[in-house]
Amino acid sequence: MSRVSVLVAVYNAACYLPECLDSLTGQTLRDIEIICVDDCSTDNSLDILNGYASRDNRIRVIRLAENGGQAHARNVGLGFASGDFVCMLDADDHFSSDALECAVNVFDRHPSTGCVLFDVVMEYADRAERYQMPDFEVLTGGEALRLSLTWRIHGLYMVRADIHRSHPYDEMCRLYSDDNTTRIHYIASGSVRRCDGIYYYRQHEMSATHSVSVRRFDYLRANESMLRQMKDMDVAQDAVAEYNDHRWLNMIDTYMFYHCHGAGLTVEERQYGLEELHRVWQTMADMMRGRSVASKFGYRPMPSWPMFRVQEWLYFSLRGLLGRNK
Repeated sequence: MSRVSVLVAVYNAACYLPECLDSLTGQTLRDIEIICVDDCSTDNSLDILNGYASRDNRIRVIRLAENGGQAHARNVGLGFASGDFVCMLDADDHFSSDALECAVNVFDRHPSTGCVLFDVVMEYADRAERYQMPDFEVLTGGEALRLSLTWRIHGLYMVRADIHRSHPYDEMCRLYSDDNTTRIHYIASGSVRRCDGIYYYRQHEMSATHSVSVRRFDYLRANESMLRQMKDMDVAQDAVAEYNDHRWLNMIDTYMFYHCHGAGLTVEERQYGLEELHRVWQTMADMMRGRSVASKFGYRPMPSWPMFRVQEWLYFSLRGLLGRNK
């Protein structure tokens, strides 16, 4: 058994893999296992993985028979994990040499801790920026959940293996599954702390979450999956209500995407997106009446779907004239 199991899901990441794997094999904490799951890459990622595994017996390489997405690949890797703690590292990212040791030291000093957040540096093509979080030493799981809803704290962390096995990655949605899993892990934690070890996160300008893609509407179903999991965990009703507020704001934000970028989608994709928005509006409109987040123009549920659509068209058209849409 190792102290830490690191999950690396790989898909066509050949140009980044050496930096990623070098950062793992060079960790000051030596008692680790590195579980790499190749999700049917079509470049030479698998050759690179096998080459590293031949030189370091801490690396296990698993090749999937068909592409199942990042959440599935990570869950396959989780099934092989034997460490006391688990963390993931994207194949295009890397750690500081002391990152894992720093996180484990926090767990050792504070046995009730469920998750330890890394310090994060966002790497862009032309610059690097430290992720700014509130100053804290320890949070309750509920406090961490609330801060994560607006990403005042991020989702790059090490977690106790028993928590992760009880709550694997959410495969209900291929996109945004990280968001759900992070928040469920925070809820399940007795406390959440931070360490000084650095996770270097590569920010791609044209990633699926930043480009015009029909997959943007997946966020609506990801939110519904998160809500189901919260209810299964018997999370307090005030936290569920707060998450529903968050879902409503996400629905409005997704409508803005539809309004501003729908022309970049096919006719079929626009129709699908509108149907998804309508479906979510139907399930949420009644519960949001009277909620403060749904009280101002542009956010009101309105008595009917046609009236809601007129409101959104007016709201985002006016915002567009003021240059405030994104």
